[in-house]
Amino acid sequence: MSVDIPPAFLDLITAPRVAALTTLMPDGRPQTTVVWCDYDGTYIRINTMGGFRKEQNMRRDPRVTLLCYDPRQPLRYLEVRGTVAEMTEIGALAHLDALSLRYTGLTPYFGGCVPAELAATETPVLCRIRPIHVVTLDARQES
Repeated sequence: MSVDIPPAFLDLITAPRVAALTTLMPDGRPQTTVVWCDYDGTYIRINTMGGFRKEQNMRRDPRVTLLCYDPRQPLRYLEVRGTVAEMTEIGALAHLDALSLRYTGLTPYFGGCVPAELAATETPVLCRIRPIHVVTLDARQES
């Protein structure tokens, strides 16, 4: 069963903010990496490369947590606990190019953001995460 992201916190997941994805290592220890993400109204979408630790972790155990926040507003954040519903190479490069443009202003990802030669050795994987539980905090004092 999916839950919705509260509208007042959508900017944290749809705009270039800081997002950290936590996956579970084979021994159960958490592993966290900074990621770029967006939200299509149903799934949180991230991108990784085939063979990366987080890709291996999500294939083995689809339970993840994503923490999104704006460092300019440290008293406001969004935590999404979810399950990876799909991991696919289909559409992954186009998604990665869109994220690259959004986060860096550069596109395509290979050649614009990172060296073009990496396209020969790296395979993008699009991951769709179904939100299961959402925690929000907005402790800012409103004037």
